[in-house]
Amino acid sequence: MGGIDLVFRIAAIGMLITILNMILSKSGREELTTLVTIVGLVIVLGMVVREVESLFQTVRSIFGFL
Repeated sequence: MGGIDLVFRIAAIGMLITILNMILSKSGREELTTLVTIVGLVIVLGMVVREVESLFQTVRSIFGFL
């Protein structure tokens, strides 16, 4: 995963979370909208952390660090 693919995945997750939040809000389940938002945030942060880890591994291999 990487590049523009990552951006599209994050955007798709954001749109899905927004739609779910609207549906839950209209049905009177505001307590679930917060939970859905937090779950979406955790998913996206997990994706970003993997990419940052990959970046650090690449930099480490280029400069010959342990």
